[in-house]
Amino acid sequence: MPASDSKGQPRAVVIGAGMGGLAAAIRLAAGGCRVTVIEEAETPGGKARARATDAGPAAMGPTVLTLRSEVDALFALCGTSTEAEVAITRLPRLARHWWPDSGPLDLYPDRDANIEAIRAFAGAKEAQGFARFDTAARALYEAFEDPVMRAAKPDLTAIARATLRQPNLWPALLPGMTLDRWLGRFFRDPRLRQLFGRYATYVGGRPAHTPAVLSLVWQAEAQGVWAVTGGVHVLALALARAAVFIGVRFHYATKARRITRQSGRVAHVETDQGHHPADIIVFNGDPRALTDGLLGDAVRTALAAPGRPSLSAYVWSFAATPQGPRAVDLLHHNLFFTADPQREFGPIGAGQMPEAPTLYLNAQDRELGPPPGVERFQIIMNAPTTASASRPHQPHEDQTCHDRTFPALAQMGLTFSPTPDPLALTRPADLAARFPASR
Repeated sequence: MPASDSKGQPRAVVIGAGMGGLAAAIRLAAGGCRVTVIEEAETPGGKARARATDAGPAAMGPTVLTLRSEVDALFALCGTSTEAEVAITRLPRLARHWWPDSGPLDLYPDRDANIEAIRAFAGAKEAQGFARFDTAARALYEAFEDPVMRAAKPDLTAIARATLRQPNLWPALLPGMTLDRWLGRFFRDPRLRQLFGRYATYVGGRPAHTPAVLSLVWQAEAQGVWAVTGGVHVLALALARAAVFIGVRFHYATKARRITRQSGRVAHVETDQGHHPADIIVFNGDPRALTDGLLGDAVRTALAAPGRPSLSAYVWSFAATPQGPRAVDLLHHNLFFTADPQREFGPIGAGQMPEAPTLYLNAQDRELGPPPGVERFQIIMNAPTTASASRPHQPHEDQTCHDRTFPALAQMGLTFSPTPDPLALTRPADLAARFPASR
């Protein structure tokens, strides 16, 4: 047990009030620590942010919640419940998917409903392929849930035991078995390989370069998707309020500058407002910030140097009135797929903006009541993260992004009035500036 303060409590400092930092702060406080959270922004949430619009805050980051039990557990530690703190709705469908010449295909938090939807969309053989894929993804999820996802550190022995008992999992774990290759074992329809390959982007990867084991991400979403009225940033605000109730102290608009050590142990977090003694320090940020020395030399070697950065994005956050034949059909969670995935991931792999992107569209007010006349939207285009992302953006970048987003949606039957201007756009360079170690 680390040394404690004069009240007999270990002193914990959490750097970053994103979702991970909020969870760490609550668990530490519930475990008897005296917790201080340092956050550079003026509000909690980290990448769960929002932009002010005439229709209210429009999401700039995460738009839905999965694995809700994790949030329920955090509120319970604070003596309250999720329903008491936020308005939350389980969505009846996971997402709606369109392609230029086909769709929609809806997926559900129900295996049998998905089998029937895929049967109607692509035929009986593809429905059978989905059933086999879903079974395999579930087995991977169950094998990795406790020894990886719920463990402080991956338990290699437990992983080996779990996989040795299930030889059917071995092909997914083979070196070089990518998600794209894995999906080819189950689907012949390229649209379905494209759809389920999309889960590579959830971990910042590309389907042809992401390990097949990460097909388990599908199971996290298949268990259900929840929408928070007002957006996910509202959930962050509620968690911070609950944390304060159990004694967590927050310092917003405060930048952590350095972590110091004494006698081989962490000692202080130095900020632009002062310093905080600490027996425990939790860094809720990109690991590269430590290895790049952004928090001082004392913690450069705390982690092995990360590999290549994950994908970035162009993100439109705006309010508008949707128009066109697709407008009435939008759900909360929508995807508009490109006809040619190579024109998306090929340029991204070369460090360029995708030529023909798949577009994720969150209609923030849908499925939470009657949609207002002016609605809030977020549109995400995947993008590379390269050294060039740290350079100021060029004027033509905004127009190119616009031209690869809104005309493509118009061809598929969806337009917006008014069309968003560049003020609604967050670029990879903006994300690199806000989260400098993520580039």
